Amino acid sequence: MSLLLTRRRTAAAVLTAALLVPLAACGNDGSDAEKDSAASAKPSGSASASGAPAAELTVLAAASLTDVFKEAGAAYEKENPGTKVTFSFAGSQELAAQVKQGAPADALVTADTKTMDGLSAETGTPTVIAKNRLVIAVGEGNPEKVGSLKDLADTKLKVVLAAPEVPVGRYSKQILDAQKIEVKPVSQEPNVRAVLSKVELGEADAGLVYKTDAETAPDKVDAIDIPDAENAVASYPAATLKASKHSEAAAAFVAWLSTPAAQKILQGAGFQQP
Repeated sequence: MSLLLTRRRTAAAVLTAALLVPLAACGNDGSDAEKDSAASAKPSGSASASGAPAAELTVLAAASLTDVFKEAGAAYEKENPGTKVTFSFAGSQELAAQVKQGAPADALVTADTKTMDGLSAETGTPTVIAKNRLVIAVGEGNPEKVGSLKDLADTKLKVVLAAPEVPVGRYSKQILDAQKIEVKPVSQEPNVRAVLSKVELGEADAGLVYKTDAETAPDKVDAIDIPDAENAVASYPAATLKASKHSEAAAAFVAWLSTPAAQKILQGAGFQQP
């Protein structure tokens, strides 16, 4: 009897083991299937934490945005891991020429609406993200004692302006003409940063620049305020470029420029609310 009982127990153990093997295999298959399903459900890395598609963006931006956009770009990249924003700064008229020539870029920000309006066939609907005003930039300590726009008419002063096709040059002409002030500049520069540089280097006694530009060189330049009634307001529209290969990511960046986070950076640099 003991031998028969032993044989029966051995047979039962073999049968149990045989039954458990396929069950274990099924369990492993189910686990792998779940892992595969979970993996396919995970983001592929094509989108950032905020939901904006990750991409390498090229943004054409007005020269007066040079400093603040470097800060804004770093903030955007931190907020959107996987995204890289590269800026190309120049006078708005130069940027417009680049767009019309088909330069590879994803978004555009100009220092005036006129330039942007002229590119309606190449851009999406623009949104004004900031505003600015002009000041008279003079050397530190204001050695020539410039106090107002009228002083710029003094032929003894070396005054530098931006070229009339440049937004800041157009604004400069607008406010000078309105006050019937005739200025004979020693040079006309391709963008506002070039005007500022002339004053910084002492190659000019005074120049008309944006308030935000003067604030980037507080140790080299003083800013003489221009009364609102005599001043001009510069608007900065931003838009995606229709030729962009990253249209969704470009649209996300342009939209971000109007968010509280971006506006805090812009206004911290002296730009006004749009």
